[in-house]
Amino acid sequence: MTAILGISAFYHDSAAALVVDGKIIAAAQEERFSRIKHDASFPTHAIRYCLSEAGIDESDLDFVGFYEKPLLKFDRLLETYLSFAPEGFHSFRRAIPNWVSEKLRLRWKIKRGLNRKYRRRIVFCTHHQSHAASAFFPSPFDDAAVLTMDGVGEWASTTLGYGTGNKITLTDELRFPHSLGLLYSAFTYYCGFRVNSGEYKLMGLAPYGKPRFKDLIEDKLIRINDDGSFELNLEYFGYCQSLRMTNKHFNRLFGRPPRTPEAPLEEFYQDVAASIQVVTEDIVLKTARTLYQKTGKDNLCLAGGVALNCVANGRLLREGPFKNLWIQPASGDAGGALGVALLIWHQLLRQPRSRSSVKAAIADDSQRGSLLGPRYDGDQVASMLDQRSIPHQRFDDQERLNDYLVNLLADGMVVGRFSGRAEYGPRALGNRSIMGDPRITDMQSTMNLKIKFRESFRPFAPVVLADHARDYFDLEAGVESPYMLLVCDVKTTTLPAITHVDSSARVQTVDGKENPALARLLEAFYEKTGCPVLINTSFNVRGEPIVGTPDDALRCFLRTEMDAVVIENCVVEKKSLMLHRNPSPG
Repeated sequence: MTAILGISAFYHDSAAALVVDGKIIAAAQEERFSRIKHDASFPTHAIRYCLSEAGIDESDLDFVGFYEKPLLKFDRLLETYLSFAPEGFHSFRRAIPNWVSEKLRLRWKIKRGLNRKYRRRIVFCTHHQSHAASAFFPSPFDDAAVLTMDGVGEWASTTLGYGTGNKITLTDELRFPHSLGLLYSAFTYYCGFRVNSGEYKLMGLAPYGKPRFKDLIEDKLIRINDDGSFELNLEYFGYCQSLRMTNKHFNRLFGRPPRTPEAPLEEFYQDVAASIQVVTEDIVLKTARTLYQKTGKDNLCLAGGVALNCVANGRLLREGPFKNLWIQPASGDAGGALGVALLIWHQLLRQPRSRSSVKAAIADDSQRGSLLGPRYDGDQVASMLDQRSIPHQRFDDQERLNDYLVNLLADGMVVGRFSGRAEYGPRALGNRSIMGDPRITDMQSTMNLKIKFRESFRPFAPVVLADHARDYFDLEAGVESPYMLLVCDVKTTTLPAITHVDSSARVQTVDGKENPALARLLEAFYEKTGCPVLINTSFNVRGEPIVGTPDDALRCFLRTEMDAVVIENCVVEKKSLMLHRNPSPG
């Protein structure tokens, strides 16, 4: 047995992943355990979980890998600050102590984090190697082009390459400070959202506006070449030398300062969001076409933070040259933990990929539905509810449980679902989800304002039985979207709660192979209502990570206006809870 632990940490979204003899055993983000959103600390809890899932401890590990090369990253930091000196000294002074105390002592920190039981080799790969490995090795393709795009790793911000069998080759790169991820983050900041976590809000806001600033962006901020490479005009950006993404020149160009968080989202900022979204999509398309010309391959694998832009992904699938697209569900930094573990197994140890994992269907990957996180059983949940005197119903039959939940959903109730293994990556794929009936007109606003406590413009995603997906959504034959990473048009007006303002939706298709319990719930809802679609949004409230334990799920349920929650096979209803707390007289 060869056990390999991959680690990502110390920037954002730290995570751990465990691969044993080439099989992905477990993977999880630290934030699910610590309850600190985008937790960047050493993933102590995630590592402990991964090891327990395999029944091993730190001394049983054969390799440990880290998702980037800290010395190379430090080289970029120093060179950047020297290039802009003396401007940016304040930012430099704040960054250096952290580097000296932590990031330059990674070997020591990793060994200490593994309780000093691990004494073997620690492997460091580059940031974009880990992204590329996370994209290609779990994919269903034996041969594919590989594209990674994000803010920045060590120096690279975009890489082009290809994978064949058990080997990845990266051939081209775009380097910092020219970065599509940082450009998008600059506009995220300008529109009043938090960098490294609010980019999806900017994407959701874009359909409300018109791209009237597209020409201004391309004239003043960025020079885009025909091959998709580009250069940013650094006069307008502050991320090289300060703690802010944009500067006064940027503000003058657009005629107003950055939006204050929580301020009204005026038409101006909607148009700004629409403009940068279109620019981003155009760059992704041009880059993909160049990669296709270089490789001649029909399949494309994507990773890096930009790969979470599902609107761009949808356009790439519709308008791009590639026949098939596979996107790493944990495309951000968390996915680097899995990438480095697989890179060690396949490329360093030269182990072949299992032919059974290299298939034609997009859903037949080795990511196992990305259901790689912790699980709990009904006895644990029932014991927790009993200890807290929480009234609940327990179902030992899955069919009876589904019938009960379907009746709640069909009656217009909002139900939290905590079931099976947790998802790895930022998307809730049905196991840590809040669900509702998409046919109800005001369900979107109800869930946004009373349950998620978030901006009213934010759209909800549909989860649909794969066999019925093309009846409701503009997906081409053979296209699947198991990880909710593609946006397409909605073909019906009967699903208002999941239809965005531009008549689109971020679709998740379910075929029952990786998550049969979710498929059976959808089938039961379809049998009762004639609708094979449910709303699926992450089980959390604004500002918090997705729930990680039954206790988290119960706490989230109690503080919102959710009507019911199912935690494994136990159902708690708000009305029963209120009756229990306030029994009627007599």
